[in-house]
Amino acid sequence: MKLKITLLALLGWHFAGAQGTCATATPITPGTYNAVFTAGSQVPSLICTGEINNPTTLGIWFSFTPTATITATVNTNVSGYPNRDTRVHVYSGNCETLICVAGNDDAGNGQLTSLANFTATAGVTYYIAFDNNWDSNSFHFTLSESVPSSTSFSQQSISMTGTQYCIVDLNGDYLDDIVAPVNNGVNVLYQSANGSGFTQASLTAPSTVYMPSWSMAAGDFDKNGFNDLLYGSGSGATVMLANATGTAFETAFISTQYLFSQRTNFVDINNDGNLDAFVCHDVQPNCYFLNDGAGGFTFHQGGLGDFASGGNYGSIWIDYDNDGDSDLFIAKCRGGSDAAIDELHRNNGDGTFTNVAQQAGFADLHQSWSSAWGDFDNDGDMDVLVGGSSSPHKLMRNNGNGTFTNVTVGSGFESYTTNIEHTAHDFDNDGYVDIFGGGNIIMHNNGDMTFSPISVSASNGPIGDLNNDGFLDIQNGNTLHINNGNDNHYLKVHLQGVESNRNGIGARVVIYANGAPWSQQIRDVKSGDGFRYMSSLNTHFGLGSVTELVKLVVIWPSGTIDMIDYPTIDSAILVVEGSTLSVQDNVNKMFTLYPNPAKEVLNIQGSASFEPVRATIYNLEGKLVKKQDIKNTSIPVQQLAKGTYIINLQDKEGKNYSAKFIKE
Repeated sequence: MKLKITLLALLGWHFAGAQGTCATATPITPGTYNAVFTAGSQVPSLICTGEINNPTTLGIWFSFTPTATITATVNTNVSGYPNRDTRVHVYSGNCETLICVAGNDDAGNGQLTSLANFTATAGVTYYIAFDNNWDSNSFHFTLSESVPSSTSFSQQSISMTGTQYCIVDLNGDYLDDIVAPVNNGVNVLYQSANGSGFTQASLTAPSTVYMPSWSMAAGDFDKNGFNDLLYGSGSGATVMLANATGTAFETAFISTQYLFSQRTNFVDINNDGNLDAFVCHDVQPNCYFLNDGAGGFTFHQGGLGDFASGGNYGSIWIDYDNDGDSDLFIAKCRGGSDAAIDELHRNNGDGTFTNVAQQAGFADLHQSWSSAWGDFDNDGDMDVLVGGSSSPHKLMRNNGNGTFTNVTVGSGFESYTTNIEHTAHDFDNDGYVDIFGGGNIIMHNNGDMTFSPISVSASNGPIGDLNNDGFLDIQNGNTLHINNGNDNHYLKVHLQGVESNRNGIGARVVIYANGAPWSQQIRDVKSGDGFRYMSSLNTHFGLGSVTELVKLVVIWPSGTIDMIDYPTIDSAILVVEGSTLSVQDNVNKMFTLYPNPAKEVLNIQGSASFEPVRATIYNLEGKLVKKQDIKNTSIPVQQLAKGTYIINLQDKEGKNYSAKFIKE
């Protein structure tokens, strides 16, 4: 294979002069190619991206005709070659009548590189064109093939009654159970560890409570090791607490004020290590039960969405600005009035929040019931689809600077108008987060901020791994839609907080891989997403064909950081807060550190191909103590206290390596 790629690269050089027009496009097959702009070349005039269009004067053209129906990937981030600011367009049709199939500006894993995925049908010729919208330098790209992503489900019947359903672990074994509240009780189907089925139980619960007619959330409010439930109704809200053995619900906190609940969430609002209960109020400012950590709470209204007439529908807590604390997005809907302007509340880190929707790009009149947040382009920050109720959907890409760009045009969502419930999960385990809306359609993530509809048997419902096989399933009442799976790999991460809340809600979980179509994936642990349903608290990653991960990182709400090198794939890993760094032996063969122990400066000596660009240093408690871009091969450490540290080095391709050192 290495020889084949080398020969293809040489062919790319040889035919550089023939890449100038659609009619003379160079035929290629999977491999690595050099692309060179030449004077007088044909400029692609049909633009297949939603980015800025600068004056363009040059083009490069290739053609590709697959022998089987596959998923094709064009990637200009190529190991061993400089990253260039590229833009790619993929067409079907013919040179006289081209049709956009895919396009991308800078969704590649490297800075400003391009990554475009598309389904290529056997025998059909596709034209791959680059322009000099940003850069006229030559560059390298790869064309690769993979089996088309497939997501399908088999139906399985259950017998269960309830006023609302959720999927969450209810007996402390980290397996997803099915939970349905009823009057004076909670019905449960406990999942068997071997994936063979369920054991049914009916747990007693207090009566005279507000039942979850609108939404439900789950989390360990009192830190006793068993998840509690948060009910939202049209008149009030209830926090239902499990007993010390998880065999019944014995206490209920009930709101005494009128509360027209929509979305509910468990979240640690003031980051004191205790979960609070947040409730969207339809017709007044929002409310929350602030956990006092001693078995009680104080009820608050206002401060997190204060519009007088409410309009608050779908709340979700995520870290949009990567500063380590949970922010609040509220999808709003109210008949075209100002109450339909979405809100983004930035966590200031001191218990206060600021609505930054205007600065971030969300403060337009847009009626929505829910939003789906995920790192859709795997670049390390959270993007979002804001679902439309009476308005079009909006796909917003995180710019990494506190603002977002509307990239709906060309994404597949510009004409998608189905439903009010939207969630973000990787259903086919290909490593890219999909979006599940309504109309029995999953919008499959093509990896380049475009999405393709896949018809499935399931409609909206709670989501989790109901047979412990590493693939996500969906519940619709008494019908389970069990994911048929495929050959892709996965990783599940279970969290147990110590200083942070027990569930690790608000934690950021990151995985890293070398040589994959992606270099990292991120997840934020949250209780309650979409508009109505509660899905698994377990963190799920699809890995595609990746067979080795180099690192798993958990950044807890407390600031503790746990790191596990080379976590085992196709498994579930339990991470207890603060348990990993002190016992790990981080040794790396890519570089050496000297002097070690160090007093003033830590020097890095690596192979000729190793070029670190960024360093992060953690103490053995997992706390981040230093972060610095590397402009030479040394890092000042004189300000560090004496002790043992772990340094993580990221190279120019986004790969991560770590080792221990001692500060004298």
